[in-house]
Amino acid sequence: MPLSVRLEGVSFAYGRGPAVLQDVDLEVEQGEFVAVAGPNGGGKTTLLRLVLGLERPGSGTVEVHSRRIGYLPQRAQAAVDAPITVSELVSAGRASRARLVGPLTRADRDAIRRAIGRVGLEDRADRRLATLSGGQQQRAFIAKALAGEPDLLVLDEPTAGVDAEAQEAVASLLAELRRDLAVTILYVSHEFGAVEQFVERIVLVRREIVFDGPPSELPGVWHDPSHLHA
Repeated sequence: MPLSVRLEGVSFAYGRGPAVLQDVDLEVEQGEFVAVAGPNGGGKTTLLRLVLGLERPGSGTVEVHSRRIGYLPQRAQAAVDAPITVSELVSAGRASRARLVGPLTRADRDAIRRAIGRVGLEDRADRRLATLSGGQQQRAFIAKALAGEPDLLVLDEPTAGVDAEAQEAVASLLAELRRDLAVTILYVSHEFGAVEQFVERIVLVRREIVFDGPPSELPGVWHDPSHLHA
């Protein structure tokens, strides 16, 4: 399969501090659903920032072959308190494809409508974001990421702060997106139980990549992830 993401010999440090990542090699094929785990400060979010082009490696190379990237940042829900509707939120995600100024085109509106439909929020499109449940809010933010019609979807702690039922609903949604749209998914989280049955690989990052393989081969970390916070 063609590659979506490739890191080779990547090291990174913030300023003059110690290396956050050291000699990281990683390849993600198009259409894969990959979970990224690790302790706080272990480098997993930094790895995503390198993939997104938000940071540049100190050494090594980062190649992203996907043309369009959808991103759900860790603190996306900070926007929940803003007086915006689901449609308005999702429309903002179209900026990666649309002009930054001027009215939305018919293609833009169609893409926004499809994204909202994909996450099952058609009947809530005109509702204010703050009136939705936590799980529905997360689906709205995923729709925002989908509005740009990405072929790589990057999610940083997408189920933080939502209950187990909502986590399972988000996981099932991501599996559907991967199946229906062939989108590549990079999923960072401390809570993997909901996605265990869907992901093909778990990449464990502790400055280096210390494990890269199917979750069944790492049962201690996967089924009892509490020490990932250490």
